Amino acid sequence: MERKNFDTESRKNVLICIVCIVVVIYLIQLFRLQIIDPDYKDWADSNAFLKQTRFPSRGVMYDRNGKLMVYNQPSYDVMVVVREVQSLDTAAFCKAVGITQAKFRHRMAEIKNRWNNPGYSSYTPQVFLTQLGNKEYGILQESLYKFHGFYIQNRTAREYSSPYAAHVVGYVAEADKKNIAEDPYYKRGDYIGKTGVEKSYEPYLRGEKGVEILLRDAHGRIKGKYEDGIYDVDPVSGKDLTLSIDMDLQAYGEELMKNKSGSILMIEPKTGEILCMVSSPTYDPASLVGRQFGEAFSVLAQDPYKPLLNRAMNGTYPPGSTFKPAQALTFLQENIIQPSTSYSCAHGWPLGNGHPGCHDHAVPLSLIPAIGNSCNSYFPYGLKAMMENKKYGSIQVAVDKWRDYMVAQGFGYPLGVDMPGEKRGMIPNSQYYNTAYKDRNGISRWNAFTIISIAIGQGEILLSPVQICNLAVTIANRGYFNTPHIVKEIKDTPLDTLYTRARYTGIDPSHYETIAAGMRWAVNGPGGTCHGANIPDIAVCGKTGTAQNSGRDHSIFMGFAPYEDPQVSVMVFVENGGFGAYFAVPIGRLMIEKYLKGEIPPADKWIENNMKNASVPFNRNVIQKN
Repeated sequence: MERKNFDTESRKNVLICIVCIVVVIYLIQLFRLQIIDPDYKDWADSNAFLKQTRFPSRGVMYDRNGKLMVYNQPSYDVMVVVREVQSLDTAAFCKAVGITQAKFRHRMAEIKNRWNNPGYSSYTPQVFLTQLGNKEYGILQESLYKFHGFYIQNRTAREYSSPYAAHVVGYVAEADKKNIAEDPYYKRGDYIGKTGVEKSYEPYLRGEKGVEILLRDAHGRIKGKYEDGIYDVDPVSGKDLTLSIDMDLQAYGEELMKNKSGSILMIEPKTGEILCMVSSPTYDPASLVGRQFGEAFSVLAQDPYKPLLNRAMNGTYPPGSTFKPAQALTFLQENIIQPSTSYSCAHGWPLGNGHPGCHDHAVPLSLIPAIGNSCNSYFPYGLKAMMENKKYGSIQVAVDKWRDYMVAQGFGYPLGVDMPGEKRGMIPNSQYYNTAYKDRNGISRWNAFTIISIAIGQGEILLSPVQICNLAVTIANRGYFNTPHIVKEIKDTPLDTLYTRARYTGIDPSHYETIAAGMRWAVNGPGGTCHGANIPDIAVCGKTGTAQNSGRDHSIFMGFAPYEDPQVSVMVFVENGGFGAYFAVPIGRLMIEKYLKGEIPPADKWIENNMKNASVPFNRNVIQKN
């Protein structure tokens, strides 16, 4: 009897366990279907609802004078719910949207590939084609009822008021897998700023998405808004930007740089606002909009002259003689020289047996005429005196002290311009030279003669054009600069204080007065190298540069005006343009006149015609990599 009771009790426990296990399995399955697996929820929702993303209008851009630069036009995406595609006339559909059947099959395969499209569900709308124009949209809309499972979603595309400033404004393109992985805001088919202001101010420009919930019947037909739209979320438009760019000045600079490779930068000294940023060769920003984007981008990307590269920010070059003022400021602050200090020159540096070489000018020279005449002996003398000064204890300490001054003046690191991809350039330190000049026994052997070319902006020295222009800004301000920036205002949002506070170099303002006097001498003094920038009613200060490279020298000019109350700083860099006076100086002159006078005087029209019509052969290999 006891045995039977035991068997009964055991069977009861086994049945209870089986029931519990089955219940747990069902609960787990329900949890998986309803919570973990989105397909079930998507299927349940999709029976009754169609959720459509409502894309916000991207913020527009104006120039500093209120001229519209970048705005939006209506655009349309073709969406597909894969599970609803039935009995599709593929040939008719492809004709309606203007694609081949091979392209159709490829795109559908891409959508269904969970590796490339991790958010894929056959129950939810997926992006099939983006940015249909009005004409394409009209053709498709007439026959859309035939293509079950396909829908139209409204959005906007970029439009440009002129073919200029492509490198400044940048372009938008479809978000890639990296963008989507880094920011949950983006889904497949979304657009994101890729370059220029579009990229650096993407969080402000993009706005916030909304959603519209539509009710469908059992046949999938749209019956209207669910609950009269009370659960819809309105999109929030992106913030409008006012750029510091003067579009008339920008367009004029791009005209002057046609058939030349290089850049022009102009900055308002008191604020750090960038007035123009020209990079040549360039492209029409409208070419990278719409369905022709892929083909147009491929052509630009494969162009050996790199029109997609913003040379003003992303190129680095030897600065040549435009670097001499930074050297002189260091020597003055460290009491290595005085303004009255004179050095000799015999068509080159005497201590280097004529190397670096120099042009013919009066000798000996003190500092101001040495800057004005761009003497290639004066600054090697100064560098040697600093490197061998006993107060530093060693040349390594002297080089690192020298480098500290260069960094304080804005070299060696990105300035922090509000544009993507800014290059840092190259300012060597003692560790660099210790490594570079080790003998076979591992002992570093170098001295002032070894590194003397850095005194005239050659050797290891590399700067970006924006860094060269910022040096002119710092001299114009007699010792400080605001971080250069391209955005003047963000609607309803203050600018980052990085762009509104002054950064001081730590060098005495009186030394900057000496350098400014030297740059004024360069324009109107005897033997000055910038006579071509001498405008009768504007006191221009300038400095030429002729930077050596593997081909013809680069032509460089930096300056500011007027001398007493600077309103603008300028930098012109013409790759392979020869002496600074050949191309950079006359272009710089024209840009100053255009900004300060609003037009080019009749007496200078011949200069304008010469520069617009001049062509400088491109050298695809001059951009430095660092």
